[in-house]
Amino acid sequence: MDRCARARDWSEIQERMLVPLYEAVYERLEVGPATRLLGLRCGSGLALLLAAGRGAAVTGVDASSPERLALAAERLPADAPRDRSGGGSAPGGFAPRDRSGGVPGRHGSRGGRNHPRARAAVQLVDGSPRDVAGAETAAYTLVTVFEPVGCLAGDSEGLGELLADTLPLAAHGAAVVLAGWGPPERCATSSVLRVATKLADPLRSARSWRPARRDDLEEVAQRAGLKPDGSGRVACPFGYADVDSAVRGLLSTGLFDAAIAATDAKQVEKELAEALHPHRRPDGTVWMPNVFRYLVARVP
Repeated sequence: MDRCARARDWSEIQERMLVPLYEAVYERLEVGPATRLLGLRCGSGLALLLAAGRGAAVTGVDASSPERLALAAERLPADAPRDRSGGGSAPGGFAPRDRSGGVPGRHGSRGGRNHPRARAAVQLVDGSPRDVAGAETAAYTLVTVFEPVGCLAGDSEGLGELLADTLPLAAHGAAVVLAGWGPPERCATSSVLRVATKLADPLRSARSWRPARRDDLEEVAQRAGLKPDGSGRVACPFGYADVDSAVRGLLSTGLFDAAIAATDAKQVEKELAEALHPHRRPDGTVWMPNVFRYLVARVP
């Protein structure tokens, strides 16, 4: 498996599918120059980029994919040089990059859409939330985990521990946002994800497809000691230029890794292409309507 190519496919094809989710959350919570955002499992950083565009100071943390994090470093504030000397750099070799030069709140209104191009502090950390902590670290007002849970058995395992490490960094009353897949009948991609389960069965993989449950996100929040404070549903259709792009995008999620281990990449690609056939339109594009959920919880 070429991890760099996989990360590039995620960044260029798949990650944008969740932009409606990111934007809905940022609108609801009025993300803007007064926001200090900590993005957990931030991947290649598109959600961070959108928040920074609203003026928020953003920190991204991800220990699962250095390749995705490297792409985040490429796409976030291009006018701020990256320090490769090691002096003052954040854990993982990604330097805190500050293009603010100002004080939060000086760039227009709170809502983000009405203020001019804002300058925000950006930091990327290849590690855990504990690697972010420091005597001079101001409390975060928003914590996000936009990696959706609820489509693989056990995919929320470890999330409680991750949040527990994060809560000491968050302000009292700070919002914590969790994301998950909607009900299978509202997610056309569910039928495609079942391919992963069918092919991974020989290994009896614990991370096989399962339908999202209504209280998946609430259960995670409860285990982390958070107080639910509202939720929402957002349409996030998966649209691709062609079947090949769809296969590459879906493989980049990592949801089919167990299937690849049980068979081989070519077999998985073939089965995926066949599963995508009902979603192929006359012009060759692929379109799968989906609904995702998000939960807003509060730090007590």
